[in-house]
Amino acid sequence: MDGKGWRFPTADELAQHSISVGTEDHLYGFLRIRELYFKADPNYEGRFTVPVLWDKKLETIVSNESSEIIRMLNTEFNSILEGSYAEVDIYPKELQADIDALNSWIYDNINNGVYKSGFATSQEVYDKEVQNVFEHLDKVEAILKANVEKDPKNKFLLGATLTEADLRLYPTLIRFDPVYHQHFKCNIKMLRHDYPYIHDWLRLLYWKIPGFKETTNFEHIKNHYTKSHIEINPHSITPFGPVPNIMPL
Repeated sequence: MDGKGWRFPTADELAQHSISVGTEDHLYGFLRIRELYFKADPNYEGRFTVPVLWDKKLETIVSNESSEIIRMLNTEFNSILEGSYAEVDIYPKELQADIDALNSWIYDNINNGVYKSGFATSQEVYDKEVQNVFEHLDKVEAILKANVEKDPKNKFLLGATLTEADLRLYPTLIRFDPVYHQHFKCNIKMLRHDYPYIHDWLRLLYWKIPGFKETTNFEHIKNHYTKSHIEINPHSITPFGPVPNIMPL
């Protein structure tokens, strides 16, 4: 993302890098996400945000809200998936109330809380928001600790079952030590040193459960934040550490 919003990589950029730096737009050859918004609605006047779920047949945006898209991906394509994948349900009926309850405070205080801290423009607001982030990380730590102490198999937020609540927390916490700790000044503690149960949970997802490591690119993560927010990091310097980005098991 730069001053003109989110963009697709060019063919030259893809050729120059040994690892993936993203994906070209293979449908229209667009260079920026904003072009999709205008294709869907030439009179669009809102923000050009990601993610975007695009309907190739109707050539329009289905949704640009991650909480909606994750629910759609959980159920709406099951008819065209292999049975083993279609059977995966991250929002099971018997846990929906508990998942919704977790999401309600995790989103506002952790997922969005790091942004409230990082984009604060006064000391008073920053002090309030950064402390709030860690108060709720403490709450997550307590939940995971209680689960494991009850039964060692209870490795997730809702016991032994990986759910949407874990998936929604993961993107924030996998970024926490490499980016949010320094870039958004969320530096009261580090997950790897100060939250043993969160740290175990994070490494379990990344190292042991297929899908997490493969879709986590620390170079993308660090470069995006440190080179996109000029008001926070005017010289676009990307910190070398922490080393490693995530600790081994």
